[in-house]
Amino acid sequence: MNLEKLNALTAEQAIHTFMQCCTSSTWVTTMVAKRPYADKQAVIKHADLAWQDLEEADYLEAFEGHPKIGDVNSLRAKYANTKELAGNEQGLVKDANDEVLQVLSQGNTDYEAKFGFIFIVCATGKSAKEMSDLLQVRLPNNKTQELINAAEEQRKIFQLRINKALAED
Repeated sequence: MNLEKLNALTAEQAIHTFMQCCTSSTWVTTMVAKRPYADKQAVIKHADLAWQDLEEADYLEAFEGHPKIGDVNSLRAKYANTKELAGNEQGLVKDANDEVLQVLSQGNTDYEAKFGFIFIVCATGKSAKEMSDLLQVRLPNNKTQELINAAEEQRKIFQLRINKALAED
């Protein structure tokens, strides 16, 4: 879709489009309300500004829209809502060996138990081993730091998805 089409969408269609990028309802509502956008840079800028103004609950809502890294059942269930723009983001995970997937799975379990939300990482272009290593580096953090880290990773994800959405036609 191009910018002209994005600006011409009905509110319902725009909600669906932005929900493909990020599942925080507050963020989506803000993005829909800011239309029309003058150019692609305005969309990108407003996405970041809207993200900065959110509360912890909004971030957690966005994180809930993601599957657990490496969890095939979670991937199927969570990507059902965002598959239009999120497809194949964890594509390199399918090439991982069982040992790496087991470490990643256990790391995800430990992370969620400690922080109360799943491990969020911008997975595009990263192998399962790279994501597992990142998870292990972040696991010792406190919740405040990890919320900041996860929110930044979510921001990277929605920016990739916005760029992908605006590149399609």
